[in-house]
Amino acid sequence: MGQRILRQCTMSERLFYSAFLVLMGVGYLMALVYLYASHSDNDDQAGLSVEDIAANYYGNRSGTDFEASIRGSMGRYLKNPGERHDLVAWLKSGATEQAYRGRIQGIIKNRCVACHRADSSLKVSDLSSFRAVKKLTVVDTGVSIQSIVRLSHIHFFGIGFIIFTVGLVFQRATLRPWLKYTLIVAPFVAVFADIAAWFLTKWDPVFAYTVVIAGACLGFSIGAQIIISLYQMWFSPETSSSCELK
Repeated sequence: MGQRILRQCTMSERLFYSAFLVLMGVGYLMALVYLYASHSDNDDQAGLSVEDIAANYYGNRSGTDFEASIRGSMGRYLKNPGERHDLVAWLKSGATEQAYRGRIQGIIKNRCVACHRADSSLKVSDLSSFRAVKKLTVVDTGVSIQSIVRLSHIHFFGIGFIIFTVGLVFQRATLRPWLKYTLIVAPFVAVFADIAAWFLTKWDPVFAYTVVIAGACLGFSIGAQIIISLYQMWFSPETSSSCELK
């Protein structure tokens, strides 16, 4: 006897598969929320954009790590807009020690040093001295290759396993062969293209578009597999208690 299709699953199978698919779907949505929260400020503009993706991997070659921080996640701690302007102007003028003494040192001391000090228990940069600050006044080249490699193997194994397990359920669905085969293969191709584009974006920011397109294809194909599987298990006209194994 061949493998049963989704509309022929027993009640226990449907409950088991459905709980897993819903959990994976919610988990993927949470990943999207995290992606938005962690990258939306990269270009100092509201919302997530291709520029945010490019800034994360390629960096801001016209600025510094310190500037990227005060324009991004750390900017909210600068209560006065003039403080950010003064810090950026200091960086643009060469970040000299002479200019540091006075207002710049005062801003950093009042807004940053409470957390960013040498003896802090937090994993943050030390900003308690000019020498420490100077280390951050280098050009922002985005995340390091080492970080991309580390994230790549995590994503290949983690997302690959998710795609595989969701696909095990979806391959029981009844669809036109060309559509079913496309949806099965698409997420594997998308995740490979997405991660490959991280490295390419590190080289040229134009490949950030590939990251966005591949990510959208990955989300669409996984979402389609989950929705189609749930529909055929619970709402397909042929699904009924008479289909269960006795």
